[in-house]
Amino acid sequence: MTAPLRIDGETKVFPIIGHPIGQVKSPASLSQIMADRGFNGIVVPAHILPEDLSAWLDQAGALRNCDGIIVTVPHKGPCFSHCTRVTARARAAGAVNIMIRDRDGWLGDATDGQGFMDGVAAEGFDVSGKPALLVGAGGAGSAIAYEILARGATELAIHDIDAVRRDTLIERLKVFFPGRVRAGSPDPRGVALVANATPLGMREGDPFPVDVDLLVPEQFVGDVVTKPAITPLIAAARKIGCATMPGSGMFSAQAVLLAELLMGVRKLEIAD
Repeated sequence: MTAPLRIDGETKVFPIIGHPIGQVKSPASLSQIMADRGFNGIVVPAHILPEDLSAWLDQAGALRNCDGIIVTVPHKGPCFSHCTRVTARARAAGAVNIMIRDRDGWLGDATDGQGFMDGVAAEGFDVSGKPALLVGAGGAGSAIAYEILARGATELAIHDIDAVRRDTLIERLKVFFPGRVRAGSPDPRGVALVANATPLGMREGDPFPVDVDLLVPEQFVGDVVTKPAITPLIAAARKIGCATMPGSGMFSAQAVLLAELLMGVRKLEIAD
């Protein structure tokens, strides 16, 4: 049985910011996690245009019952520069998806990779000692790339249609994981994990992020897209016989992590 939400003068308010914002599913689930744990807090969507972001963050700093902000596209990169300190994951990604108030400003972290790989692990796949392919070098993809390597992948190939963005991410990751990251392609042959961190599959008629005809049953395929629940990539991979994780797996794994960070149950491991 779920606990009722509590909203009063002592409620902590945690905005989730993005442009657009109508697609986000997390406000209700995160707020419910807090209520079920007896924490007086609520997560609310905030539609912020990129040109208004800096001014909005200044105002959020003045909101004394706002101790945290969740960040979605396209603000993950810009919000990185508004943090006074960040985790190693965020530094490698060059982006943040959560900001926690500190006495000196905002602390930033990039938890998309943890959520993605926790969801993959929940399906019984361990990337340690195996090669991987990641498609998408944006904010979420950057965090996922770091986490794939941090969990022991022997090599990570990264593909993105924006070669500059891809190469920039590779250079950042080389600082933490020298000799284990390179440029890739949509060809998934030779890897054990195929991870899609692009929005491809969200809209009808989108091309596949990888060449699905080259997938083999021994591979694991994960996707960040939550709508539709089963993307064309996941459907194609399952038809071939691959084990899979749809975007809902990442969403569920990350919800608890984000809620605990906002509530202060977990603390950020800030890089030196």
